[in-house]
Amino acid sequence: MDALEALDALVPLPEATGASTGASGRPDGVDGLTGARDDSPGAAAGTLLDGSGAHTPIGGAYGGALRVRLDALGELVGLSRTRVEGAVLAEAGRVLDEASARQRLSSRHTVVAIAGATGSGKSTLFNALAGVPISETGLRRPTTSAPIACMWSDGAAGLLDRLAIPGRLRRRPLAGGDGDEELHGLVLVDLPDHDSAVVRHREQVDRVLALVDAVIWVVDPEKYADAALHERYLRPLAGHAEITFVVLNQVDRLPGDAADQVLDDLRRLLDEDGMALGEHGEPGATVLALSALTGQGVGELRELLGHFVQDRSAPARRLSADVDGAAHRLRSAYVAEGRAGLGERAREQFADRLAWAVGAVAAGEAAEREWRRNAGRACGTPWLRLWRWYESRRRPGCEPPRAPEVVEEEMTARQRVEQAVRTVVDEASAGLPTPWAHAVREAAVRGARGLPEALDELAVTAGPGGRPPRPAWWPAAVLAQAAMTLLQFFGALWLVGQIVGALEPGLLPPVLVMLAGIIGGPFVEWACGAAAKGPARRYGQDAERRLREAAAGCGRARVLDPISAELMRYREVREQYVTVSRTVG
Repeated sequence: MDALEALDALVPLPEATGASTGASGRPDGVDGLTGARDDSPGAAAGTLLDGSGAHTPIGGAYGGALRVRLDALGELVGLSRTRVEGAVLAEAGRVLDEASARQRLSSRHTVVAIAGATGSGKSTLFNALAGVPISETGLRRPTTSAPIACMWSDGAAGLLDRLAIPGRLRRRPLAGGDGDEELHGLVLVDLPDHDSAVVRHREQVDRVLALVDAVIWVVDPEKYADAALHERYLRPLAGHAEITFVVLNQVDRLPGDAADQVLDDLRRLLDEDGMALGEHGEPGATVLALSALTGQGVGELRELLGHFVQDRSAPARRLSADVDGAAHRLRSAYVAEGRAGLGERAREQFADRLAWAVGAVAAGEAAEREWRRNAGRACGTPWLRLWRWYESRRRPGCEPPRAPEVVEEEMTARQRVEQAVRTVVDEASAGLPTPWAHAVREAAVRGARGLPEALDELAVTAGPGGRPPRPAWWPAAVLAQAAMTLLQFFGALWLVGQIVGALEPGLLPPVLVMLAGIIGGPFVEWACGAAAKGPARRYGQDAERRLREAAAGCGRARVLDPISAELMRYREVREQYVTVSRTVG
């Protein structure tokens, strides 16, 4: 008969009697720890009955700062799901899942695992704490092939189901019933060797260590500095110092003050691992020496465990440390190197580049020239207008531009738009974590598709429509120019009449009239040109402003707004990350 069979004799489990069984494979209403049937109304629902008969839930609720941090972590994961890779968020998701699962289970129990290397004596310590040889010990290695649980009170079936510890490996201490009050609520789990040659054993250790509320690491004088222990477990779990016990076992084998020397060296190694030590009232790992074989120091460990269990804060401490670890691993995805954002200067420069690409300046200059040309046509002398028309017809090269030149201009405008988008993306994503810089870039690229075509359409629709408006003084200028022309005709006819003898001779009056018309016409044209400069400039500036605003609005809607939305989302998750990263007080 092996040790487990002997234990079955000590603590009998219920036989299969045809009773209904739950998901764990044992009869409904039967505690997997003791095999005792609980027929009370609250048993099936996982509740306890207090003195008043009211149902009190077994599971606890995380409150205070931890609840705030968990909510923030959930918001962070939700906001980041489509921006950050799933592998990066996996740890945070696991922490949230474990928090939800642990909250539904008993808050009156503290699950403590005993872990150690081959031959460290962890099973011996497990039996010493239980007061009964529950876990098999011996020279054969590995001795423990599966996790074995010992609990000091009822109601921990759900916790052990979560650890996948079957009913045949759930035991009670020697005292029986609810004895050993100082450890009431403790669920002690003996694990296989973490350095076992059997892969399945190591996998069981890793799985259970991720679920328990606390862990007792048992080391011996020969292997306490083992690199595998420190590099694979103690160093990565340094943030879980408050729920960690490190026990130097087998000190009975050390002569004189060698135990103190080894213990000091163990503390040094733990400090190098980054694990805080709970000394002088400071929170941290508990380190002590004992001999599970002789019982030396076991009472001290039992007392420390009693205070630890009765405090009932181990699940919250474990979860808080898990949140700290998740926040540390997420730091590179949420903490920017500098101030992230898109300043007003960058927005203005982007609008300027789009205005240049769409030709707003050239359009304004063309509108100004058109206004002045119209003023010249309306107020210029007939002879000068006729001469200009003749010159424009006589000079070659007045044909419209050819198609290849238009295509080349369109390509140049497209390149300017692409350059403007690249520049604003680089400025907006500067210093952002890689996932969010990539999200900003993708948002800008999506919005920039079709932007050159949209700007080309704006150049047509936002330009000045129809003929430029005429100022109030144009009719007076036209009448003055007509009067000057009439004076020229009148003086010429007067002079011709004198020549043919139809009118009395007198050369001076008709010549003066003709000179007045000849000189007055160009003067009126010059005056109109001078008066037209201001309105023409304003008209060109208005045309440039309309096209610039239209281009800026198009660029804002297609590029800047999506970028701003991504930056806003990043600021939201950054605030959530700051909340997650806060240390629980």
